Amino acid sequence: MKFKLTSLEKKWVLYDVGNSAFTMMVSTIFPIYFNSLASGAGISDVDYLAYWGYATSICTLLVAVLGPTLGAVADTKNFKKIVFTAAMGVGVAGCILLGFLSSWLWFLGVFIIAKTGYSASLVFYDAMLPDVTEPERMDAVSSHGFAWGYIGSCIPFVMCLGLVLGADFIGIGTRTAMLLAFVITALWWLCSSLPLLRSYRQRYYVESKTHMVRDSFRRLGHTFVELVKDKHIFVFLLAFFFYIDGVYTVIDMATAYGQALGLDSTGLLLALLVTQIVAFPAVLFFSRLVKRVRAENIITVCIAAYFCIAVYAYWLDSQIDFWILAVLVGMFQGTIQALSRSYFAKIIPAEKSGEYFGIYDICGKGASVIGTALVSFLSQVTGSVNFGVSALSVMFLIGLALFRYAARLNRN
Repeated sequence: MKFKLTSLEKKWVLYDVGNSAFTMMVSTIFPIYFNSLASGAGISDVDYLAYWGYATSICTLLVAVLGPTLGAVADTKNFKKIVFTAAMGVGVAGCILLGFLSSWLWFLGVFIIAKTGYSASLVFYDAMLPDVTEPERMDAVSSHGFAWGYIGSCIPFVMCLGLVLGADFIGIGTRTAMLLAFVITALWWLCSSLPLLRSYRQRYYVESKTHMVRDSFRRLGHTFVELVKDKHIFVFLLAFFFYIDGVYTVIDMATAYGQALGLDSTGLLLALLVTQIVAFPAVLFFSRLVKRVRAENIITVCIAAYFCIAVYAYWLDSQIDFWILAVLVGMFQGTIQALSRSYFAKIIPAEKSGEYFGIYDICGKGASVIGTALVSFLSQVTGSVNFGVSALSVMFLIGLALFRYAARLNRN
């Protein structure tokens, strides 16, 4: 029987379509534009990659610090939508502002603010999953979010790419084209958020008290204590920390990596567009397969595939190699994120989803602080970006071992 989304589930999925446009820009056009600003200021290719990696690390570190605290506040009755809207608003406003900047340093600073807002919004968005669907539907709904996010993000991206590549032909200039690209992305993100904001109601919550912030910190401290006792959740988060670290580092630095190798910018952008297109049917395929195969087994396959991808990156030196890498990433990227999200949502208390997903984000996007910093550091020390990226294979290997252990604990 064909799986059908409810009206609220569709609106929740639609936010993935909106925010994925920003993710696509961050993975493609943003670093290329930053590279042009940095090159104009005399920054070398290796330092350009390092600065972009450090900026990404700062973003994820900020969310790692803010996520659990804001998540605890969001669990209070009627507050999840408020903090979600605020974070999303910061991201959208920052995205528009980026189009007006010509200094590489100011660009990095505003990028950090915009990406922090984007990443924080995902903490609360993920925590909405128990509110918008039922446990037995979470794997499929989460997968649909990523699947439609990937294919939906292609629409504004193709528009932006056409503007940037055809700027001279249209007669508007590269700077104007970039400004329009940032505005289109921000408006797509904002408009895709509105249906969810109108319809979302918080089903699971903690009752509001007089000292909300103080009580939120107290609940958060209690949650950390409980987390250590719940060994299956704790070990899963450790595993997630390692394997998703590599996944997000690949997403954040793919274009910067290709640029540092001197590959053609247009070819890189088209390759990453292929990643989105491949990801759409791949995620939907695995969302059907999960009805017959345990989610933990599919996640295991995805982690092992990423290990092979990281090893392959060591020998990457041509446009064809990058295209192969893009297709391989597209086959597993969405599935590992979607099933990890739903797997976690099913093993935590629904009324504390904000707190737990705040911690989840520390172990997820917050963990990529290590990945991006590792790639940046090793690239500078060795003078080889290939060596820096391939070092991520160690992260996947550790994550795979820990995840299998967590899966056994969860079954017992």
